[in-house]
Amino acid sequence: MAKNASNRSGVWQSLRNAWKVQDIRKKLVYTFAMLIVFRLVGVIPAPGVDYASVQAQMGTDSLPVFDLVNMMTGSNFQNMTIMAMGITPYINASIIMQLLTIAIPALERLQKSGPDGQKKIAQITRYVTVGLAVVQAIGLTASLNVIRDGWFNTVLVGVSMAGGTALAMWIGERVTEKGIGNGISMLIFAGIISNLFTGIVSLLSNAFTAVSLTPWLNLLAVLLLALVMIVLITFVDMGVRRINVHFARRVSGRKMYGGQNSIIPIRVVSVGVLPLIFAYSFMAFPGTIIQLAGSESAVAVWWARYMHQASPLYLSVTALLIIAFTYFYTSISFQPDEMAKNLQQQGGAISSVRPGPATAEYLKRINNRLTLFAALFLAVLATVPTLFTVGLNTQIPFAASSLLIAVSVVLETKRQLDDLLVSRNYDSIS
Repeated sequence: MAKNASNRSGVWQSLRNAWKVQDIRKKLVYTFAMLIVFRLVGVIPAPGVDYASVQAQMGTDSLPVFDLVNMMTGSNFQNMTIMAMGITPYINASIIMQLLTIAIPALERLQKSGPDGQKKIAQITRYVTVGLAVVQAIGLTASLNVIRDGWFNTVLVGVSMAGGTALAMWIGERVTEKGIGNGISMLIFAGIISNLFTGIVSLLSNAFTAVSLTPWLNLLAVLLLALVMIVLITFVDMGVRRINVHFARRVSGRKMYGGQNSIIPIRVVSVGVLPLIFAYSFMAFPGTIIQLAGSESAVAVWWARYMHQASPLYLSVTALLIIAFTYFYTSISFQPDEMAKNLQQQGGAISSVRPGPATAEYLKRINNRLTLFAALFLAVLATVPTLFTVGLNTQIPFAASSLLIAVSVVLETKRQLDDLLVSRNYDSIS
């Protein structure tokens, strides 16, 4: 695996270079300010919630998706704030809409009809998000028995938490539009970092107050695991497959074009963190629906017994979903036929490969191999923290895949900053 030249500089170097540019600095400040607003709003308690029951259940495993929702919301669900649902309903709505655009021809035509059609799809997604937020908020809080008596309090919980989700969705869209981009992932990243900080502080506190070496060994093991995962994720995420391309010479008037070699860089993990986010959000949704039937129902009891986050069945299904979403998003984002057509029109050709359909088939074969590696890598790496927790019988401050998401978001943000600098012809990137 090779590396792009723009990835050779460090994250801090990219931030320093970006801070020197006035318009990029404004984007950074705007993004940081919106993330602060997101976290500050997350401390507002949701009306209609019995907080005595919330405190009584703090730290218990009364709901299988409890840790998962906390990972996505930065413990806002644990604290039952108006941001308890976070951005997860929006992710679920996006999954539903993308699947419907494949199944329903009318939606597929609408999506392909240009900016106006995509704008309508985005508007429908927002409405679906609010509806799912109401259902998830009432379902999860009712299953925990933390809603005060009376139908009015149930309505208050659903409306207030759905309003928090709508606000989070708006903040994410503003960060994408006016900030440095990748707004939804940035919100999830903020929640993950908050949990990581709280967890590490807790581990340090336990180590300093302990009378044995066990807490110190657990802390050392957690830090070592985090370091290994960060290095591995960074190495794979920055890897690209370079395909050599030669452009034939052509004469236009008195000028000669082409006659040079270039490359087509294909990222090893081109889909980023989307398969992970979508897979875990997808796993949280059935749990919400099941809890609506009652925590004492047979389905709920089976789900709690066999589909908790440390169970082999849960890990296997999650891994399969990650693999499926990896292939799904690769098929959407990578178009070998279009790439082969553009390459042929520009007079380019891959060495030892004929232009046209043969080139498309070659690109498709290369991409299939990279997709297989990416899918297996994401699926295996997402299960490592859970296996580590079960094997050593200790708690770690990051849930399965949370560190992977955090590191991937940092690297993607670095690429976006580098692209912004390159687009303004700054030569400070080495």
